[in-house]
Amino acid sequence: MTILQQEPIAALATAPGIGAIAVIRVSGNNAIDLTSRIFRGKDLNQQPSHTVHFGTIRDQENAIIDEVLVSLFRSPASFTREDVVEISCHGSEYVIRQILRLLLKEGVRMAQPGEFTQRAFLNGQFDLVQAEAVADLIAADSEATHRAALTQLRGGFSKQLKTLRQQLIEFAALIELELDFGEEDVEFAKRDDLRKLVFAIQRVLRPLIESFSVGNAIKNGVATVIAGKPNAGKSTLLNALLNEEKAIVSDIPGTTRDVIEDELFIDGIRFRLIDTAGLRQATDTIEAIGVERTRQQLDKAAIIIYLFDVAETAVAEITEVETELKQRNVPYLLVANKMDKLSSDEIDQWRLDFGKELVPIQANTGKNLDEMTRRMTGFVKTNAIPGSTVVTNLRHYQHLTQTDAALVRVLDGIDDGTTQDWIALELRDALHHLGELTGEITNDDLLATIFSKFCIGK
Repeated sequence: MTILQQEPIAALATAPGIGAIAVIRVSGNNAIDLTSRIFRGKDLNQQPSHTVHFGTIRDQENAIIDEVLVSLFRSPASFTREDVVEISCHGSEYVIRQILRLLLKEGVRMAQPGEFTQRAFLNGQFDLVQAEAVADLIAADSEATHRAALTQLRGGFSKQLKTLRQQLIEFAALIELELDFGEEDVEFAKRDDLRKLVFAIQRVLRPLIESFSVGNAIKNGVATVIAGKPNAGKSTLLNALLNEEKAIVSDIPGTTRDVIEDELFIDGIRFRLIDTAGLRQATDTIEAIGVERTRQQLDKAAIIIYLFDVAETAVAEITEVETELKQRNVPYLLVANKMDKLSSDEIDQWRLDFGKELVPIQANTGKNLDEMTRRMTGFVKTNAIPGSTVVTNLRHYQHLTQTDAALVRVLDGIDDGTTQDWIALELRDALHHLGELTGEITNDDLLATIFSKFCIGK
């Protein structure tokens, strides 16, 4: 691929604000020469790629602005595949402004958000899925989100899909060729072979589609709703998990009348803990609103923790609760609070009745909370095996589902003996969505939307 050296751009690549050092990145046509005009030290134009040079940045009056280290990356062996210079200077806001001002005077312009990564994509450094993973990696705030972004950055599912898409293009071309011989009974594309290819693509697509519910939770935090009757100890449990007095604790039923939310990292996974109002028949309008909000949160939950006072609750009641929870098709735990009120034999009987779904705890002392948190992380890890590819991006999910829908229509067309033009139409639709997913089909609006979400300097 021919590398397009675009007009030179510059931006601060490190976080803004005062710090020990800052890095200013310059990329594009004549980036090395333009930087050399404000640098005093070795002649940068004569230095090889991937070298670092000490010197000073000086203004037009030869006054020293700062002592710096300049790193050179010559095309195509750079992030953008253009000539790139990275100036490491002291983290003074004044110094940063002065260096950028000098670069602008030499003909460099300020970069737009994500423009360095966009150039890397346009120059074939990686596909669009990998480009988006760069932003996800920067934003990663937990081990799980970091692992998911890194897997995508290294290719994830996009390389496999690109190979399968190419095979599908070849089949689509043969079917298009059949259309040119519409009056003759010819079949260039073997329908059995096409069916096998569609099945092969679906074997890749469908696990990715199914992974989105977990991937989205990993990226945005696993929505964990703590539900139960009033005075079951929900607020006490929330405070114990957070190790702070986040929620008001009282013996008066119905103290929590609105949703209380906070975040907790457990074993590298971010959980959004949501303490809700007690589920019961409301006695006033405000409490009724709280109960309704609880039900709304249950509808959006990724994990449900149903907490109950084990000494005040009948087995039949929890059996009924469990039946309702199973219908939601969401992982859940039946957490039996105030276990200190029961004997060990009674606790064993509860475990026998409800099996692995039951976890006895004592929220006010924190007893057995480690078992509950292990079960919470287990739900996530069971659905997101470390090292496997998990879809975390809504745009990817939408294109994957639309591709799968088009392929289902292709299979239906083959089975029903549909004409070539209809099958060709559905193949084009599948190819379009696969192409937009990986960036093989793009438009300016799509790229502008994606890269505008990046930070400036990346």
